[in-house]
Amino acid sequence: MTDSQAFQYVCQNAQQAALLHSSADLLEWDERTGMPASAGDYRADQVSCLRGLAHQKRTEPKYRDYLEELFQNIDSKYEPDRTSITVSQLYRDLQRDIKLSTAIVERSAKLTVKGQQTWDSARRNNCFEEFESILAEIVSLKREVGDRLREDTQRTRYEALIDEYEPDATVEQIDELFNQLRHPLVDLIKKIQGSEKRPKRELFQQALSVPIQRQLSRDVAAAIGFDFKRGRLDETSHPFCTTLGPHDCRILTRYDPQDLATGLFGTMHEAGHGMYEQGLDPAEFGLPYGSYCSLGIHESQSRMWENQVGRSQSFWQWITPILKDSFPDQYSHATAEELYFAANDVYPSLIRVEADEATYNLHIIIRYDIEKKLIDGNLNVNDVQDEWNARYHSDLGVRVDSERNGVLQDVHWSAGLFGYFPTYTIGNLIAAQLFHSAQNSISNLEQKITNGSFEELLLWTREAIHKHGRSLNSDQMVQRSTGISLSPKYLVQYLSEKLETLYDL
Repeated sequence: MTDSQAFQYVCQNAQQAALLHSSADLLEWDERTGMPASAGDYRADQVSCLRGLAHQKRTEPKYRDYLEELFQNIDSKYEPDRTSITVSQLYRDLQRDIKLSTAIVERSAKLTVKGQQTWDSARRNNCFEEFESILAEIVSLKREVGDRLREDTQRTRYEALIDEYEPDATVEQIDELFNQLRHPLVDLIKKIQGSEKRPKRELFQQALSVPIQRQLSRDVAAAIGFDFKRGRLDETSHPFCTTLGPHDCRILTRYDPQDLATGLFGTMHEAGHGMYEQGLDPAEFGLPYGSYCSLGIHESQSRMWENQVGRSQSFWQWITPILKDSFPDQYSHATAEELYFAANDVYPSLIRVEADEATYNLHIIIRYDIEKKLIDGNLNVNDVQDEWNARYHSDLGVRVDSERNGVLQDVHWSAGLFGYFPTYTIGNLIAAQLFHSAQNSISNLEQKITNGSFEELLLWTREAIHKHGRSLNSDQMVQRSTGISLSPKYLVQYLSEKLETLYDL
């Protein structure tokens, strides 16, 4: 077989595996949106079967042999082009996949489907004890997976899990970034807490029709660039985005009848994820150029649209007349400046997904520290709740008032997503740095946002990030897009300039 034929076979095989994975993703989307409660056990079997078949496809002997030969020939036969990058990235995936048996992949899929169902029930019932035993099973399994993945490497168990979400990242690098960020944020939050100037929080926290919120969210998502011909917006208990095919991106949010921010910012966040997925090459779905770079990069897209755009003065100048039309009784007398200030209300709180920009990363650091201890074996599951509550009191100065608003608030651990949390803060850092570059590249960007014209910013991200797929790692992508390596200074500068002005510091 020629190299060309081998390459074609390898790509077809990888895309067939993606077809199986996306089918499992569809079943999981259905589980989170409308599956009957009694269907859970069989759904776990369905997803487990598909994940196992996909893993077999990605590790079958013929595929391994062809990919190995192609990879060995890269230096001698190929320039660093689309073909060689595709081979290199698929080979990297293979080295990870072959360390896991089909049995452990199936077991993990089944356990995490059940874990999410148990978590959902425990959260509704405000009962961590209901979730504790299956969480212990998931943690034990993820420790085993981490040990298998770190074989023949210098990585820690936790780093081996992080690698699935943020390739090549190390705990040392993440710790350094977080330490550089934490102290300026704590200082800024203390200054804000000492300010006598406060926003009108009640502008967001009032009775607002959920059906009207739904329409508003859809209109905003469409305005910023989410393509509803290739995606849809639904509701769930915990917002997320999933891609079920090259032209089928599902974003999900939730609404609070007493809080505008929950649905609006949740939708903008997930739409940011969705627009990234819609910006990847659909012909390469299942291959590196049709796949996202890393979750840090992915989060940078969602957080940029949610924060740098959605919490900007320009955005609120645009959306205020729309809000007045949608909710005349609530917003007829509100000004754009008042709403902009309310959108940037800084106060320590319990709920991560509803946290302001300044305190948000402290939520992530708490979770990052706890899950490192869990995976490394320095914290037992039955001590997690006490650790969580203590850290929220010491780091954010708030007392957890319920298990639902504490350790049960996030879906991630029930889904086995250990190593995911740090990518949120990495994404915030990247978002600030990218937006700084976008402002330098797009003339009058703020005025364009005021006018409701978001196309140029979306096109800029398409060119800077989306079209490259997974041909670069996260560090390379940031370097290429902004001209320098990732630095916390852009996020600190962005938050300081905006919030010090708003709070008269």
